[in-house]
Amino acid sequence: MQSELFEEGAPADKSTVNLLPYDGEVYGYKKFFSEKESNFLFETLLNNIQWKQDRIKFYGKEVYLPRLTAWYGEHHADYSYSGISMKSHPWTPELLEIKSQIEALAQMLFTSVLLNYYRDGSDYVGWHRDNEKVLRVNPVIASVSFGATRTFKFRHIIDITIKSIELTHGTYMLMKGETQHM
Repeated sequence: MQSELFEEGAPADKSTVNLLPYDGEVYGYKKFFSEKESNFLFETLLNNIQWKQDRIKFYGKEVYLPRLTAWYGEHHADYSYSGISMKSHPWTPELLEIKSQIEALAQMLFTSVLLNYYRDGSDYVGWHRDNEKVLRVNPVIASVSFGATRTFKFRHIIDITIKSIELTHGTYMLMKGETQHM
């Protein structure tokens, strides 16, 4: 079932309501970045980020992740998940601009970013929670999407009702509270 959860073209200073019914908080804005900004950022990130395709163990067999990734952030802000260790690259001017804009709305600072590049309809990320120990309890996750629209799904760990959200070019989504633990 598809749910339209974002406010179309909501200004950055406009309050929005929690989009999840319980056990977490998700706030989102379509067109947070203008079409012109989104096009520029997408092309710049596509061409200037140090993308790589990691390998992961899946049912005892090593396979390539079905997407490209990159880790950027503060010096020595390395990150590991699912047996993959990532060394941080220094912020680029474009990432710092995105960071500045989303921090203004979130009213908090972010120290690093995991970038995912879904090259086509075959690339994806499976069901997961960003609940690694290094992220501590109830991490705040900001997500920005550029490029083709993709479906983002939430599923509660106990109540398996699925909420589907279409992330369009320039969408900003902020997840906090128990979202990553429930």
